[in-house]
Amino acid sequence: MLSFSAAEVAERLDYPSLTDALDAGFRAETTIPPRHHHAVPYAGAASGRDATLLLMPAWDARFIGLKTVVVAPENAAKGLPAVQAGYQLMDRETGQLLALLDGAELTARRTACASALASRYLSRPDSRHLAMVGTGVLAPHLIRAHAAARPIAEVAIWGRNAEKAKALAIELSGSGLAVRAEPDLAAAVGGADIVSCATLAESPLIDGNWLEPGQHLDLVGAFTPEMREADDTALRRADIYIDTEDAMESAGEICDPLARGVISKADILGTLFDLARGRVALPRAGADAITLFKSAGTAVEDLAAAALVYGRA
Repeated sequence: MLSFSAAEVAERLDYPSLTDALDAGFRAETTIPPRHHHAVPYAGAASGRDATLLLMPAWDARFIGLKTVVVAPENAAKGLPAVQAGYQLMDRETGQLLALLDGAELTARRTACASALASRYLSRPDSRHLAMVGTGVLAPHLIRAHAAARPIAEVAIWGRNAEKAKALAIELSGSGLAVRAEPDLAAAVGGADIVSCATLAESPLIDGNWLEPGQHLDLVGAFTPEMREADDTALRRADIYIDTEDAMESAGEICDPLARGVISKADILGTLFDLARGRVALPRAGADAITLFKSAGTAVEDLAAAALVYGRA
């Protein structure tokens, strides 16, 4: 049985190769049981918020995979990340445990590369300007993944905390990209070919009136029904795609406007499964089309990423 630390996972999951692996994963026949959610009562000496245990299984012709995630809100006071994750990769035929992988690094990279894969299908091939909305853990991964999928040359970073945006720009200064912190969100969006959002926004940050013909909007945050990163105008103006149909139930970006009749299911033009398998004709109808991709995350991505790490061991 092999074990892979975060650094070892990162070493084996370069963005172009992982994006290719996800493309193949969405074409493969994979079983994805429902995600399990369990509330875990707080067990500390003092009062505190309950934790959440998430179990995400999947299997294909070769492997069985299981990601376990514990979201522990009280970890911040202990100097620990709130999200703790691990991944188990098993042989499909025998059930033998083949590998244990760091789940946080695996999740960050596969999430970013799912957005890069969607961009391959939905953004303009000549996209050179990226706006990154958000400065958290996912932001540098998304920037690098998008730059691996399209000829990105310039990146504008916006965050609620301007100092964090400046710090991220400095961190990426040796990446070969022209990176800057942009204090004006509307200006960052208006000057971009691709707008990638990874925030914890509970109300929309992106005003659909800011969007320009030909842009691609990549929405990665807003992972609960109560969260939104883009407003109704953005949804109305864009050609909408999602990673899986689960996004219609779990992602506020989609389920909220669906429930209020702002959009209908007919306005959702396809999933990553549809795009990878060629079931969607002409995803970009023209150079002026505005495309929108909403990522909610799926165990297919975890399994493809874990299999790539194992295969490169």
